[in-house]
Amino acid sequence: MALLNPQDEQLLASLKRRGLSGRGTRHKPMEMNRLEAAYAERLDLQKAHGSVLFWKFESIKLRLADATFYTPDFMVMTLTYAIELHEIKAFWKSTGGAHWEDDARVKIKVAASIYPFVFKSFSRDKDGDWKEEVF
Repeated sequence: MALLNPQDEQLLASLKRRGLSGRGTRHKPMEMNRLEAAYAERLDLQKAHGSVLFWKFESIKLRLADATFYTPDFMVMTLTYAIELHEIKAFWKSTGGAHWEDDARVKIKVAASIYPFVFKSFSRDKDGDWKEEVF
C-alpha cells in the first residue's frame, strides 16, 4: 500500500476542507477526451485479444474522506478477474512525463492506500507508446 508523505497528507486535508473534486470545470462527466478515447480503443483491442474481460469508463466513485472523492477514468477487469483502476494523463514533452495536478496525484495515492484495487496511470509519449505507473 502507498504511504503518504506529510506534504500529501496536508494537501488531502486541504482538499477535504474545501470539498474539491479535482476535475475543475473543463471535464464533462461521462465524456471522453481524445486521449481517453484512444485508450478506450486500446482496451477494446486487449478485450478482443482476451487479456481484458471488461472495461467501463468513469463507472466507479471512491470516497476518500468527507466530501472528497476520486473517480478513476477506467475500471478494467483483467483475464485473472483482478479489478484495476486506470487514470489517463497527458504526456508533457517539457517534463518528459505524465502531467499531474497536485490534488489528482494525492487522490490516487490515497485511494491506493485504502482500497483493494490495483491503481495505474497511463500516458502516451511522443512516439505513441503508452507509459504505465503503478501505485
